[in-house]
Amino acid sequence: MSRLSRVANQGHTSVRRWLGVLRDDLWTWRTDPLPPSVWLRWVPHGFVCLAAFGVFLGDLAQLHDHGGLGPGLALLIALGQSAAMVFALRQPVPAWWLSLGTMVLGAMAVRARMAPGAYEFTWPWTASGLIAHLLVLLLLALRVRARVSVEALALTSLVTYVLQGLIGGVNYQPTGQAAVPLFAVAVVLGSALRGRREARAELGRQTTLTAEERARRTLLEERGRIARELHDVVAHHMSVISIQAQVAPHLVQDPSDELKENLAGIRQNAVEALAELRRVLDVLRSEHPAPGEPADALDTARHAPQPTLDRLGSLVENTRAAGLTVTTELTGDRRPLPPGVELSAFRIVQEALSNVLRHAPGATAHVTLAYDPRGLRVKIVNTGPTREAPPSPGAGHGLLGMRERAVMLGGRLTAGPWAGKGYRVDAYLPASASAPHASDTSPLDGTA
Repeated sequence: MSRLSRVANQGHTSVRRWLGVLRDDLWTWRTDPLPPSVWLRWVPHGFVCLAAFGVFLGDLAQLHDHGGLGPGLALLIALGQSAAMVFALRQPVPAWWLSLGTMVLGAMAVRARMAPGAYEFTWPWTASGLIAHLLVLLLLALRVRARVSVEALALTSLVTYVLQGLIGGVNYQPTGQAAVPLFAVAVVLGSALRGRREARAELGRQTTLTAEERARRTLLEERGRIARELHDVVAHHMSVISIQAQVAPHLVQDPSDELKENLAGIRQNAVEALAELRRVLDVLRSEHPAPGEPADALDTARHAPQPTLDRLGSLVENTRAAGLTVTTELTGDRRPLPPGVELSAFRIVQEALSNVLRHAPGATAHVTLAYDPRGLRVKIVNTGPTREAPPSPGAGHGLLGMRERAVMLGGRLTAGPWAGKGYRVDAYLPASASAPHASDTSPLDGTA
C-alpha cells in the first residue's frame, strides 16, 4: 500500500470517528433536567417560561406582520421556537435541534417572500428567534459537557453561514454576524457556570470523604486505645491462669502424670497467649511520646494500673478542683463488676465530665451509677453553660469513643440535649459475657 493510500485511509477513519462522536453527542433524546436553584428554587424555570411566552408573541407578530407569512405558518414557527426554550429545561439537546430546525424553516419561508423594495426583514435570525436560541444554548451548556456545547455552537454557526453566506436573499437586514458572537458568549457563560457547579459539588464530596476518613481514623485510634487498656486486664487473667496451673500439682498429693501433663499444657498455652498479647500491644503502642510530652510520662502511663470505679471519687474531686460542680448518686447494691465493665464505666464518666468542662463552662453535672442484676447504668447530665465556651483543641469525637466502649461490651449509649441547654450521656453496660440484642428490653430505654 502506498503512502498516499495510507494517509487517505487514516483520513477516512478520522472522519468516521468524528462523525460517530458527533452522532453520540448530539443525536440523542436523553433527559437531563435543570435542577432547581439552591437559593431561588423554581424561579429560573418560571423566568424561562415567561421568556418563552414573550418570544412566542414577538415572533408571531414579526413573522406575520413583517415577514409576510400566513397565520398558520407563523403560529407554527413561533410555537416551535418558544416550545424549544421550555423543552430545554428537561431535554436540552433535542430542544436545540427543535430551535435550529424551526429557525431554518422560518428563514426559508421568509426568504421565499422577499422582494426588492419591500420591508427589510431581519434574516436569517429574527429578533425573537435569536433570543430563543440564545437561551436554549445557555441551558444546553449548563447541562452537558463543554465538547457537546462547542459542537452545537459550531453546527449553529455553520447553518447560519450556509443560510446567509451561501444561500442568501434579497432586501434583508443580516443578523448572522451578531448572532454567532452572542451564541458563543452564551456557550462560554453556561460552560463556566457548569464547571463552577461541578467544582463545588466535587469540593463537597471531598469534604465529606475527608470528614468520613477523619471519623474512621479517630474510631481506629480509639479502638487502639481501648485495646491497650484491656490488654492489662486480659494479661492479668492469663498470668493468674499460668501461675495456678504451675502451682496446682503441688496442691495435690501424688498427682498423676496425666494431670501434670494437662496442667503443663494449660500453663504453656497461657504463656503463649500472654506473649501474643504483648506482641499485639507492641504494634498498638507508639514508641514515641506526643509532642511536648516527656518520655517518662509515657512509661508511667504504660505501667500504671487501669482505673476502676474505686477511683471514681478521685476523678470527681479532680473535676471539682478544675471548677466544675459535680454531684454523684449511687443506686442498687454495689458489687464488683468485670474489669472491662469497670474500666469502660470509668472512662465514660471521665470523658463526659471532660466534655462538660470544655463545652459548658459554669454548668453543674450529676453522675449516677445504677447497679442492677444484669449490669450497670451510667448516666451523666449537666445543665446549660452560663458563659460562652472557649475554642476547644479536641477533635470532637469523644462521644465516638464512649459509644465504642459500650458497644464493645454489648451495651448501649445515647447522648443528646437535656433540659433545654443541658446535655445527657446515658449508657448501659451488661455485666454478663453475652451481649444483649438490640431488640431486647434494656434499662437504658427508661426515662431520665
